[in-house]
Amino acid sequence: MAAAEDAVARLRAGLAGIGVKLPSLRIDPVSCARDEPAPLVDLGRCTIDTALRLSAGLEELQREAAVAHDS
Repeated sequence: MAAAEDAVARLRAGLAGIGVKLPSLRIDPVSCARDEPAPLVDLGRCTIDTALRLSAGLEELQREAAVAHDS
């Protein structure tokens, strides 16, 4: 459970770094309700603007990775 909480916190911070906030980002409580929990990260829903900012951030990372690979 601690690893899942850490993953959500790291994802939230990373997204904030590119100006993206996913208001529904959380650990899915149903996935933790089993005898042996298998936590899933629920990314939730977001506005179109947020989706576009997220995709722009990912596209920038891809460009940076391509440049680093070509160097």
